[in-house]
Amino acid sequence: MTSYRPDPQISFLGPEFYDPVTAAAFPQCNARFLNDRAARDVGLELDGDGWARHFCRFEPLPENLTEPLALRYHGHQFRVYNPEIGDGRGFLFAQLRDDGDRLLDLGTKGSGQTRYSRHADGRLTLKGGVREVLATEMLEALGVNTSKSFALFETGEQLERGDEPSPTRSSVLTRLSHGHIRIGTFQRLAFLGQVENIKGLVRYCLEQLYAEQPTKDDGENALRLFDLVSGATAKLAASYLAAGFVHGVLNSDNINVTGESFDYGPWRFTPNWDPEFTAAYFDHYGLYAFGRQPEAIHWDLAQFAGCLSLVTEAPPLSEMLAGWSSRFEDALTEAMLRRLGVETSGGEADRTMVAVLIKALATKEVGIDTVFFDWRGGQDPGGERYASDAFRALAKILEGREQPRDHPYWSGQKPCSMHIEEVEKIWSAIAERDDWSPFNEKVRAIREMGEAMHE
Repeated sequence: MTSYRPDPQISFLGPEFYDPVTAAAFPQCNARFLNDRAARDVGLELDGDGWARHFCRFEPLPENLTEPLALRYHGHQFRVYNPEIGDGRGFLFAQLRDDGDRLLDLGTKGSGQTRYSRHADGRLTLKGGVREVLATEMLEALGVNTSKSFALFETGEQLERGDEPSPTRSSVLTRLSHGHIRIGTFQRLAFLGQVENIKGLVRYCLEQLYAEQPTKDDGENALRLFDLVSGATAKLAASYLAAGFVHGVLNSDNINVTGESFDYGPWRFTPNWDPEFTAAYFDHYGLYAFGRQPEAIHWDLAQFAGCLSLVTEAPPLSEMLAGWSSRFEDALTEAMLRRLGVETSGGEADRTMVAVLIKALATKEVGIDTVFFDWRGGQDPGGERYASDAFRALAKILEGREQPRDHPYWSGQKPCSMHIEEVEKIWSAIAERDDWSPFNEKVRAIREMGEAMHE
């Protein structure tokens, strides 16, 4: 059993990086999702009252931050720079180490107003909280580097929203993340010309988030961090495509420098391999469409390079930025083979296999989840629905590379999916009848799939 290891390292960055805040006083604390599995990973053994005290009323954890901190950052939102943002309905609540000695953050969503709320109420709808739990559970099962939903409490307030039938129920979410330092955190410092703070933040990220010892050369540190972030974001973009996932809002303030996916709003899973599939109703030009997510993340990375150019030479940054596409292609090959359950053989053979797989998926003859379920689980990849030339080519190239699957999940009738129709059905049961059984059953099914995916 992992012991609880508090380690509030954010304090050493200094007050220029955050603002102390006070959590909202909620009328109710009704637990709707408690991630006991994640709690064990960070050594927290909590009873029902303990969960509510720390993750709804936000009493400080022992030897941790004595007050919540709203983090400061800027960012490009749909390519428009916004210096007026920051933690507007969340805060950093605590930092601690997991059983792998990683520094993790417990941060919130919907915990009340801060100086960055911009006249909003600082709250989270219950539907928004439910959706984030479903997204993080599904992505974790599919092997995406994602934040984990740690606790979701219904808080007993009635909220007015323009995109939901109102009044609607309220909630507060706590997520467990590998840091909350965003590209937008660096953008704010660059915008304000705070070169020394950029250097300090680079050292913090290397030491605390990547477990690397910074050198005395700030320029060298910046190049090393950019290299690490480039690799991590390439894997993030690749994992989104392999999962069939659309984040929806890949603004630079939503890109974590660890490459961990977080902050889920209008997300969706695309049923088919459709590059133009969008998640956000307000993404009128498809900027963050399924097939454009690598482009979006690369663009955000370019903004990061611009920030670091204040403390290091620009040509090496440009060279690494130009090499990102190659890193992404390698990461996509690895991610697609991992979801297919095929061991890599290295080199061109793997690239060819993934190209054939994507070509077959792009026919839209069979949905993404079904293809991976059938072909990885051995249901019937040679069946009638796979009789097209594209799938026959895939069958031929996969000959002899199939792996045996013993987990009961693969003997089911259909894959575990998370398309919008099912999300809405789960929410309808909660909204209309306060029936949480479809939600709880879905979490159970997702975790079963995750076990099968990692066997």
